[in-house]
Amino acid sequence: MRALVYEGPRQVAVKDVPDARVEEPTDVLVKITSTNICGSDLHMYEGRTDLEEGRVLGHENLGEVIEVGPAVTRVRVGDRVCVPFNVACGFCKNCERGFTGACLTVNPGFAGGAYGFADMGPYSGGQAELLRVPFGDFNCLRLPPDAQEREDDYVMLADIWPTGHHATQLAGMEPGDSVVIYGAGPVGLMAAYSATLFGASRVMVVDRQPDRLRLVDKIGAIPVDDSAGDAVEQVMDLTGGEGADKGCECVGWQAHDPSGTEHPNATMNNLVASVRATGGIGVVGVFVPEDPGSPDELGRAGQVAFDLGVFFQKGLRMGSGQAHVKRYNRQLRDLIAADRAKPSFLVSHHVDLDDAPEAYRHFDDRDDGWTKVVLRP
Repeated sequence: MRALVYEGPRQVAVKDVPDARVEEPTDVLVKITSTNICGSDLHMYEGRTDLEEGRVLGHENLGEVIEVGPAVTRVRVGDRVCVPFNVACGFCKNCERGFTGACLTVNPGFAGGAYGFADMGPYSGGQAELLRVPFGDFNCLRLPPDAQEREDDYVMLADIWPTGHHATQLAGMEPGDSVVIYGAGPVGLMAAYSATLFGASRVMVVDRQPDRLRLVDKIGAIPVDDSAGDAVEQVMDLTGGEGADKGCECVGWQAHDPSGTEHPNATMNNLVASVRATGGIGVVGVFVPEDPGSPDELGRAGQVAFDLGVFFQKGLRMGSGQAHVKRYNRQLRDLIAADRAKPSFLVSHHVDLDDAPEAYRHFDDRDDGWTKVVLRP
């Protein structure tokens, strides 16, 4: 099969690799019809992780079931399915409690597994013609009859929308809350979309990329351009000096200032300053235990200089971690099916798999208009 393979920092190539196949009785084999490039793919693309060369990338996957193992009872050949980026067993202690992003069995020695992702197990990604889905009955989300015509909407259920929604839930957002979101990349935009959809009174999104800020405005949120002035001061002005009720971190450890200098602690401390006393913060931007390539000494050890004193003084609460996609994807799917949600507003480009290396370059360079790329194998 054809697949996108990691070959080193900023080097990916489409190659022929062995076909994905059913290996276990509980496996499902999916013919991929849409697979997205994710912002977290760029961490690996840029060589900021220990992803080994030769791995197939891609964890935002949707397609048609073409084969099932003999132990699969619910999913059938011909089903259109969206696959959570989390590989999960469904029966461990964490999965049974709904924490599928921290499955205890699929990646021994580590809580959580994912497709085509550094340190998240041996699972090949779906930026390919075929994908093996372990524990297919549990991991495949079956889609409604309009799956093909609304594929751009449903593929967002693999990761990007549940992750953005997860940020608002970790923050404890309730209807009527004001919310500030740092980062208007795909995750930040989906967090803003969810906050608006689920009843936030005011949503402010901090970024500096003009194309992203245009999308913020398009969905009814307030764009905050941090290249035009201090972001915290702008948020305080917009909230009458009180700060937002809730805040979301959707950037991660490679946060940088308008000049391009990395400050791994920037968004975290800006959130502490931007959220009112007794408020909540949800962190879904990726932070790693170590980053040897970081220009920051603490960052190389996976640490940040955090304003803990202010955090404590304000009585803030914080939740963090990768999204447990299955906790949300059925609910969000049904909003799409009922025409209550259209997350495909984010999609800027459809690209053939053979053109994926060039698409990665545009997305990594933050070229204007490259907000979300859907690959079509």
